Amino acid sequence: MDRCNFRCPYCMPKEEFHEHYRFLRSEERLSFTEIVRLARLFVTLGVRKLRLTGGEPLLRANLPELIGDLTTLPGVEDVALTTNGVLLARHAEELSANGLQRVTVSLDSVDAEVFRRMSGGFDGLEAVLEGIRAAQAAGLNPIKINCVVQRGVNDHTVLDLIDYFRGTGVIVRLIEYMDVGNRNHWQREAVVPSRELRDRIDARWPLEAVTENYRGEVARRHRFKDGGGEIGFISSVTQPFCGACSRARLSSEGVFYTCLFATEGLDLRPVLRSSSDDGALRDMIHARWSVRDDRYSELRDLHRQARKKIEMYYIGG
Repeated sequence: MDRCNFRCPYCMPKEEFHEHYRFLRSEERLSFTEIVRLARLFVTLGVRKLRLTGGEPLLRANLPELIGDLTTLPGVEDVALTTNGVLLARHAEELSANGLQRVTVSLDSVDAEVFRRMSGGFDGLEAVLEGIRAAQAAGLNPIKINCVVQRGVNDHTVLDLIDYFRGTGVIVRLIEYMDVGNRNHWQREAVVPSRELRDRIDARWPLEAVTENYRGEVARRHRFKDGGGEIGFISSVTQPFCGACSRARLSSEGVFYTCLFATEGLDLRPVLRSSSDDGALRDMIHARWSVRDDRYSELRDLHRQARKKIEMYYIGG
């Protein structure tokens, strides 16, 4: 879904994405049938995990039906959802009933004023927290919290966020502020390195490193030595992981991207809508993936100013 009900300054700043901004029309977005067809082809090429993101995916009508179709595809091992959480309480039980296994909630602070500022003026913190509780009750575990940390904006509330979820089974993941897209006026000075955050947290609650769950896992995992749970650090700026990345992205209108920082993608929609030949689509996907050489995070200082990147809301974080 390319639409969102938040206007987070680092993703969809409201001065750019105003009330008259033209989002995709319904006929431009892929139908559920088209999404399932492409997902089936990606699975034949080795994909085993699917994630629905946005924008805000819960703005798409009847989303649980799509999840039900995706979870029954042969070869799919995991289906997850990333959401801002505002609509989660309303849909958690139905999502779970249709086979959703896990949910990640984007939440940058449990301080109401900081939350309001970082969401673009939305007074919805309590709704998000209610959504997280509803997701836990519906069995959508483990729930992960994605927090984008910006120096001078919300870094002073990180310990409060962690303290709120310690001991609940919810995993907080702290994400270095990234220069995704072209509209967030990114400055390196606003990045709080994961190492600095880890040291702050360790001074309050001693940590120990945990081995990765699988090769290419983007978060470096740590757990509290007192048994209070687990946290993660996603360090795309200071510790790039391009070499181990195996993620592909499909926009809501059918463009295939091989990197979050891509400057262009492969439009699958014309062939998808003009032909029933799955082989042609499969060959297109395979050909693009086989020549990918994305290394933006490793080469950020060389290319950042010269590249016009796709926006994060359009292909997901």
